[in-house]
Amino acid sequence: MHLDRHGIRQIRTAWADGPEFITQCPIRPGKSYTYRFTIQGQEGTLWWHAHSSWLRATVYGALIIHPKEGGNYPFPKPKREAPILLGEWWNTNPIDVVRRATSTGAAPNVSDAYTINGQPGDLYKCSRQDTTTVHVDSGETNLLRVINAGLNQQLFFTVANHKFTVVGADASYVKPFTTSVLMLGPGQTTDVLIKADQPPARYYMAARAYASAQGAPFDNTTTTAILEYKTASCSSNCAKTSPVFPSLPAYNDTDTATAFTTKFRSPRKVEVPTEIDENLFFTVGLGLNNCPRGASSSSCQGPNGTRFAASMNNVSFVLPSNFSLLQAHHQGIPGVFSTDFPAVPPVKFDYTGNVSRSLWQPIQGTKLYKLRYGARVQVVLQGTSIFTGENHPIHLHGYDFYIIAEGFGNFNPKRDTAKFNLVDPPLRNTASVAVNGWAVIRFVADNPGVWLMHCHLDVHITWGLAMAFLVENGVSELESLEAPPVDLPVC
Repeated sequence: MHLDRHGIRQIRTAWADGPEFITQCPIRPGKSYTYRFTIQGQEGTLWWHAHSSWLRATVYGALIIHPKEGGNYPFPKPKREAPILLGEWWNTNPIDVVRRATSTGAAPNVSDAYTINGQPGDLYKCSRQDTTTVHVDSGETNLLRVINAGLNQQLFFTVANHKFTVVGADASYVKPFTTSVLMLGPGQTTDVLIKADQPPARYYMAARAYASAQGAPFDNTTTTAILEYKTASCSSNCAKTSPVFPSLPAYNDTDTATAFTTKFRSPRKVEVPTEIDENLFFTVGLGLNNCPRGASSSSCQGPNGTRFAASMNNVSFVLPSNFSLLQAHHQGIPGVFSTDFPAVPPVKFDYTGNVSRSLWQPIQGTKLYKLRYGARVQVVLQGTSIFTGENHPIHLHGYDFYIIAEGFGNFNPKRDTAKFNLVDPPLRNTASVAVNGWAVIRFVADNPGVWLMHCHLDVHITWGLAMAFLVENGVSELESLEAPPVDLPVC
C-alpha cells in the first residue's frame, strides 16, 4: 500500500508523495513506513488516501491545515468546523471489482451507495440508525470542509434551505461567493461557511452523482446526513419529524456544474507566469483496444469485443514493476522509463467531434516529460469524445497550478487566448476538465522530482489516463531533491 497526502506540495521531498511505483515502491503487508515532509505556504483542507489499486475506496481521511499560531482566517472565525467526506461504497470488495474489470476488459461495476463521513444515510436499507449528524446552534456560522473522496464519481452536494459561502478550495483561499450547491470531482476539496439562519429543525445534507458521460452506467442513488439545530425548541420535537429534503440538480446538469466551477477566483491579484517556456497540449479521454491476437473472448468484454483503455496524448500510461520512477531517475537505472512523452497530440483531429475509429486505440508506454527547473509551463488539457465525452478531474502531484481559462469544444488559441484570466485565477491541484471541453493551467516547475498527472476517476487511471513530469534539479541544494530516506520501501 501507499498513502498519498493529496495536494501537499512536498517541496524537495518527492519521496514522501505516495503513488506506488512513481515515488516509491509499495509498503509490503506487515511493514511500515513513516512519511516525513514539511507543509509550506498552504492553509485549508486537503486529504490523504491510499494510492494503490482501488484501496482508497475505504482508506482515506481529512488533512486539515490551520493558520499558523497567532494567524487568522481571512473571514470571520467560524463557531465550529466539520469535515464532510463524500465517498463511495461497494457491497463487495472493491479490489475484486477492479480485478474483474481488468481481466475482462469491461467497465467495472458501479458503486452500491455513496456515503457522508462513512455512512450512506436514511435513503438506503438498514443504515438509518447510523446516519451522520452535524449539530448547529441558531444564528452561528460554521465552516464545512467538503471533500470528494469518491473513487469514480463527481458529486453534487447541498443542504436543504441553506446557502453556502465558498471561501477555499484545495488548501487555497478564494474570493468568497454564494451558492446553494457544490460540485466536486474526486480529489477536490471545498471550504464553505454555512449560517444557521433557518427555523430550528433538522435539514438533510445530500449528495448525488454528476454523471456527464452520455449513456454510461452510474450509481443513481443519494446519500444523506442531517444538519440538526440544537436549540431547546428543537431538541424534543425535531427527532419526531422527518428532516427537510433539499432540491438537487439532475444527474446530467452540466450547466449547474459549469456555473459552479467557473466562479472560482483568487482573493487578490496573483503572479501568474506570463512568459511561457513550455507550451504543452494534452488530450485526455477514453479509448478502446482491439482484442489481442490469441486472447479469449472472456478477456475482451468491452464494446464489440474490445478492451477499455484511456490515455493522454494517445499514450496509455503503464506503471513500472521493479523500480519506482523516482528511484530509477535518482539512481540512473536504465530501461524503466523514457522521456519522450509527446508535447502535443501525435495526430491533430476534431477532438470533440466524430472521431475516426482509427484514433481510438492508444499505445502503451511509461513515458515522462522532462522539465527544466524553473520552467514556466502552460498545459492545455483537452477532453475528447472518443467513445464518449466525460468530465475529467485532472490532478497534478507536487504542484498547485492556476486555472486561467476553461471552455467547451476544441481549444482554439486564436479565439480562446482572449479568455485567459491572468489577474486572479484560482489556485488548485485538481482541475475539472468539462465534458467535451478544455482547461488551461499554468505553473512554474520549482519542485524537483517525478510528479504524476492523472485523472482522479480511478477507473480512468486504471485504464491508463496518466502521465508524469520529470522536473530536474536546479543549480543549488535548495533547488534539488533531498536524498532518499534510508527506510524507503524497496520493490
